[in-house]
Amino acid sequence: MNDLPPLHTLPAFEAAARLGSFLAAAQALHLTPSAISHRIRLLEEHLGQALFERRHRTVTLTPAGRRYLVVVRDALLRLDEASAQLRAPQQERLRISAAPALGSRWLVARVAAYQAQHPNLEFTLSTATGLGPLLAGEADIGLRYGEEEWPGLLAWKLFEERIFPVCSPALAANLKQPADLDHCRLLRHPLLSWQRWFAAAGLKRNEPTHGPRYEDALLMLEGAAAGHGVALMAGSLAAPYLSDGRLCQPFATACPDRSFYVVAPPAIQERPAAMAFIRWLVREAHD
Repeated sequence: MNDLPPLHTLPAFEAAARLGSFLAAAQALHLTPSAISHRIRLLEEHLGQALFERRHRTVTLTPAGRRYLVVVRDALLRLDEASAQLRAPQQERLRISAAPALGSRWLVARVAAYQAQHPNLEFTLSTATGLGPLLAGEADIGLRYGEEEWPGLLAWKLFEERIFPVCSPALAANLKQPADLDHCRLLRHPLLSWQRWFAAAGLKRNEPTHGPRYEDALLMLEGAAAGHGVALMAGSLAAPYLSDGRLCQPFATACPDRSFYVVAPPAIQERPAAMAFIRWLVREAHD
């Protein structure tokens, strides 16, 4: 650091080299031509060699000047970028991994509302059902459907669910009692237990082993609405389809099931903005 040139000479050198004229450099930097000339001369004296070949109205770089320009220009660009980042409002990025149906039906609108009030928080949203993205550090928080235990993660309950069958109105017209499901195609999801609902409805039935299996609850809802079969579904996810008449609930029986949670690695506690968003999500779910 002891051999740095006078720093105010470097922008003058870069501008003169870029524009090919001390006069043009002076205009670009809002200085006088004599001030530019003085700064260039001061820099050349510090370095002990000429950086420009002077002509009548223009200047051209010497070989030493061309080599020096590469380093000076890179340094000035780096300083400019670093200064711009410090002047700009600090943004924090929050990566959310949501179960697909909950993400599209419940989360997206709420994220938009929250970001309108917190413009310095930038969201990245993706969908997944497993915990892989969270455990691999690819997501900061997740919204998942499951039991109370989340090994290695912190969890905040959003809402408890009750599950019940749903189907298209055409199929519902032929379902008078739960036993009528024996003659229907049952749509299956790995996290939703038909056997649990059968028991609540007074039926002694095992978990079905046949019928379409869906990894995405939203796709299963669409399949049921299209008449592909009867789906067992969490109430919060089925609600929009029931309200617009695309699906019907043929039986009144509903039984408790798992819950939706916000889950995150313990390190999330060190990020105040992320914790504030989690607390807000929990309040939204309870309102």
